[in-house]
Amino acid sequence: MNLHQFRFVQEAARRNLNLTETAKALHTSQPGVSKAILELEEELGVDIFVRHGKRLKRMTEPGRQVLRAVEVIMREVANLKRIGEEYSKQDAGTLSIATTHTQARYVLPGAVAALRKRFPKVSVSLHQGSPEQVARMLIDETAEIGLATEALANNAELVTLPCYDWQHVIFMRADHPLADKQRLTLEDLAGEPLISYHPSFTGRTRIDQAFGMRGLHPNIVLEAIDSDVIKTYVRLGMGIGIVAEMAVQDDGSASGDVVWKPAEHLFGRNVSRVAFKRGAYLRSFVFSFAELISERLSREAIQVALKAGGADTTEDDYGL
Repeated sequence: MNLHQFRFVQEAARRNLNLTETAKALHTSQPGVSKAILELEEELGVDIFVRHGKRLKRMTEPGRQVLRAVEVIMREVANLKRIGEEYSKQDAGTLSIATTHTQARYVLPGAVAALRKRFPKVSVSLHQGSPEQVARMLIDETAEIGLATEALANNAELVTLPCYDWQHVIFMRADHPLADKQRLTLEDLAGEPLISYHPSFTGRTRIDQAFGMRGLHPNIVLEAIDSDVIKTYVRLGMGIGIVAEMAVQDDGSASGDVVWKPAEHLFGRNVSRVAFKRGAYLRSFVFSFAELISERLSREAIQVALKAGGADTTEDDYGL
């Protein structure tokens, strides 16, 4: 048996047993994948998959146990590569980060710049997606560190730690009738056209829950995954925006055309989390980057969480 066979089994499981997609993902041929899996089954003396003709229909019970063992083996192979890279290249390599647009645009720039200054031989690969995609990129080892909230804390394959907390703010044009009101209510907002995030992004879950608990039906006229897009349409007069506070820190003061108001009293606070794949080996500059993101993320705290194999998940988590 060999690593190629393990990789083919692992990828076939990830691709819903579609051997054409498996071969494409691994840059090889479908017959080659089929042959390698059959050879592994013959060597193990068990069927990993149930077949209908040449197609894989489902995984057998022994196959599921084989897959679990394969996942462990491939994870440790990846760890061996990282260990070799760290000690052969010292402070060099590529840091792959998975995160959402809001984090990439407003939270990470300072930390990325500081990392590059501290480790000039380290390049950064930034992958943006939904919270679910961030989790998947960590699990698939496309990224070493992830930053989001939803889809991270309760994922059994990830170890997560709280990073920082934040609130939503109400973002509106300065000439809006509600701009001078000191403390807005949910009833105020429910009577206005609203612009906010797509349901799977940036705490939209909490926004919907707040209105629902009051029996209100907000008039969401536009949804987006990008805070800048939301702010653009607010400036065009389409409605009132509900955005993350980090997205408005530099807005309004220069031109005076917009105002924003804290909304913690309406939607509460949200917790953003950093995540790593369970059992992964982290290079020294990964720890350094985490420390640059938040003072909560010391190397010692991360090592304790990784060793324990879990994380503090008692805080209320909504997506950023």
